[in-house]
Amino acid sequence: MSTLQTMTSAAKNGVFRYPGLVLLRPHQWAKNVFVVAPLFLTPSAINLQNVVTVMAGFACFCAVASSIYILNDFADRENDRIHPTKRNRPLAAGTVSVRTAFLLAVLLTAGGFFLGFNLSPAFGLILSAYLITNIAYSFWLKHFAIIDVMIIALSFVLRVEGGVELISSRLSAWIIIVSGLLALFIALGKRRDDLVQSLGKAHRRSLNGYSKPFLDTAVTVILGALLVAYLIYTTDTTVMERFGTDRLFYTTPFVVAGILRYLQIMFVEERSGSPTTLVLTDRFLIFMILG
Repeated sequence: MSTLQTMTSAAKNGVFRYPGLVLLRPHQWAKNVFVVAPLFLTPSAINLQNVVTVMAGFACFCAVASSIYILNDFADRENDRIHPTKRNRPLAAGTVSVRTAFLLAVLLTAGGFFLGFNLSPAFGLILSAYLITNIAYSFWLKHFAIIDVMIIALSFVLRVEGGVELISSRLSAWIIIVSGLLALFIALGKRRDDLVQSLGKAHRRSLNGYSKPFLDTAVTVILGALLVAYLIYTTDTTVMERFGTDRLFYTTPFVVAGILRYLQIMFVEERSGSPTTLVLTDRFLIFMILG
C-alpha cells in the first residue's frame, strides 16, 4: 500500500481529528491500573494521602508509557503500514511529524520522571527500569520470540511493584506472580491473534518463532499456573488477615469465568488482538472484573 493510500485510509477512520491524542494511546492507560492494585489489595492503607499519591504514580506511568508508545510507533512505522489496523497510527499514516512526536515523547518522559522521583526515589527507579526495559523492547527485544512476551509481563510486574513502593507496603508474593502470569497469558493471546491475521516476518519478526499449536499449549500451561497461584493467594494466611476474612477464595469463580470468556474471544471469536479494548468494552469481562 502506498503512503497516499495509507493516509487516505487513516483519514476515513478519523485519525486526522486528534492525531496528537491518538499518538499517546490514552486507551492503553488502563494497563496502568496495576499501579493502583496494591492499594486496592491493602485495605488498611486506603486513606486520602495514599489515594492521591497512587493516582500521581498512575499519571507518571501514563506519561512514560505514552512516550514509549511514541518510540515504538516510530520504530514500527514502516511495518505498521502493512497492518490492517495499525496503519492508521499517526506516524504510520503521516498525520504527525517525527519531530513533533519526539518532542512530545521528551516532554512526557521529563514530566513523568520529575513527578515520579518527587513521589519516591524508589518509585522513580522502578519507573526508570520500566522505561529502559521498554526502550530495549521497542528497538531490539521484541524481535525475539518468548523474550518479547516475557518483557510485556515484566512491565506489568514493575507497575505493581511501583504501586507497592508508593504506599510503603508489602504484598503477598503470590499476587505479584498472578499479575505476571496474567500479563503473560494476555501477551500470548495477542501473538496468537497476529498469527490468525496471517501477519508474518514483514510485520513482526518474532512471529517466526511462534505457531498456533505452540501458543495454544503455552496458554494452557500459563493458565494452569495462574489459577493455582490465585488459589494459593486467596488462602494465604497473611492475605486473609489483611482482608479480615477467610472467604477470599469465593472470588475464584469470577476469575475462572473471566478467563474462560477471554479464551472464548481468543479461540472462538479470534479477536484477542487488543486486550485493553476488550477489557474496556466486553460486558462479560467488565462484570467479572467488578465481581
